Amino acid sequence: MSSGEHFNVILVGAGISGLGIAHHIQEQCPAKGFVILEEKDTFGGTWDTFKYPGIRSDSDLYTFGYRFKPWTGAPVADGEYILSYLGDVIDEDKLDDKIRYNHKITGANWCSQAKRWTIDIFHKDTGENSQLTCDFFIWSGGYYDHNQGYTPNWAGLSDFKGDVIHPQFWSEDTDLSGKQVIVIGSGATAATVIPNIADDCEHVTMLQRSPTYFWTGENKNELADRLRLLEVPDNCVHEIVRRDLLQTQKEIQHASAQYPEYMKQEFLKGVREHVGDEITKQHFTPSYKPWQQRVAYVPDCDLFNAINDGKVSVVTNHIERFTENGIQLQSGEILEADVVITATGFNAIPIGGIPYTVDGKTLNPADAFTYRGIMISGFPNFAMMFGYLRTSWTMRVDLVADYICRLLNHMDQQQHKVVTPTLRPQDADMNRNSWIDEDEFNPGYFQRSGHLSPSSGDYEPWRFSPDYYEEKDQMPLFDLNEDALQYQ
Repeated sequence: MSSGEHFNVILVGAGISGLGIAHHIQEQCPAKGFVILEEKDTFGGTWDTFKYPGIRSDSDLYTFGYRFKPWTGAPVADGEYILSYLGDVIDEDKLDDKIRYNHKITGANWCSQAKRWTIDIFHKDTGENSQLTCDFFIWSGGYYDHNQGYTPNWAGLSDFKGDVIHPQFWSEDTDLSGKQVIVIGSGATAATVIPNIADDCEHVTMLQRSPTYFWTGENKNELADRLRLLEVPDNCVHEIVRRDLLQTQKEIQHASAQYPEYMKQEFLKGVREHVGDEITKQHFTPSYKPWQQRVAYVPDCDLFNAINDGKVSVVTNHIERFTENGIQLQSGEILEADVVITATGFNAIPIGGIPYTVDGKTLNPADAFTYRGIMISGFPNFAMMFGYLRTSWTMRVDLVADYICRLLNHMDQQQHKVVTPTLRPQDADMNRNSWIDEDEFNPGYFQRSGHLSPSSGDYEPWRFSPDYYEEKDQMPLFDLNEDALQYQ
């Protein structure tokens, strides 16, 4: 194993988190040398991994885009446009020579004597192993497994004679012409795939265990269009529309928390206008409160149009087992299919699922507490990027990057080499709570992986706030000298 260079900062992943934090480090900490380690052979992260038909954002790009990079296209964008946007960031920031592709991280080991991390790397292009060292390690590689999607262990799955496709591993040569297709799932992925394959298939059945909240509208922003007509500069359009959308989202989210039944009826009214009362009641009325899971957006009503055209039918039931020619439901009904698409989600793996050690002793994230959703108790010189789940993920990328840069500059000014979030005596009996309370947000991937994640405590600073509107004012004021941060 060869030993490589040393960097001030190592970032993980050339996706939306890694590239965003890299921009801010380059701008706010210009003396810091850094590198981005990317497992894939190209940039983009999620937007390169997923290639299923119609892949698009489920957030508007005015808030999903960075604050420093104006968005000029349609609010909901296809994956190729998001990749192009990220490519522009790389070009404009001259980040290409900072990215090392085909670098799979296999371990991270902290040495207290040397005050540095040693990062173990497997080179996917050469099959060799190497190491890099850094003063500060930032996990910005997302929170799910890019190598394996989530597929439930259904009875009889191996009996099915047709093709089973997970959207995470969609092949570009997939041909669905004239085939009976079942799409299992009810969220944003299913709602995207279905209208984009419906014209090719004989018929598509959307099979869901339980419904999801949807909202719909034209894929345009009237305020942005008006401002552009007035020849307002792109950066001003981006900021004004971003603020307007965030205020609207804030009002909707807070109303959903305070008046859940009212907001439920508002969401259902929007669906009912397109597919009628019977279908809405039977297939699009969730059992949970609005915003306990992400609300999926249907741009230009494409899913509902496909249902109304008879190209798509919806079935809400539980799977009993697979058969040779389809799926038997618990109701006894049998759905025949040539192809089954499992839009059943992904597997979450906190901070990459790699082994971490301090002086040879294993660090288990599940034994630790989150520090403000940015660092982890007992992990020296370490930060992680976890975004918002109701507001666009990227809104937190900018905030967390600002905090990390402020921390790095503070350490330099005070001549500190190490910072470690550390539980205080008064924290000894603190309860171990879920990363996010299930009453707050409860999608399946959180419930399946909760035991692997750091805990949230009962109070600050040992908790993650999922509320952008709270954090945007608080995070810039977080005290870098508070007693939960131990410096050396």
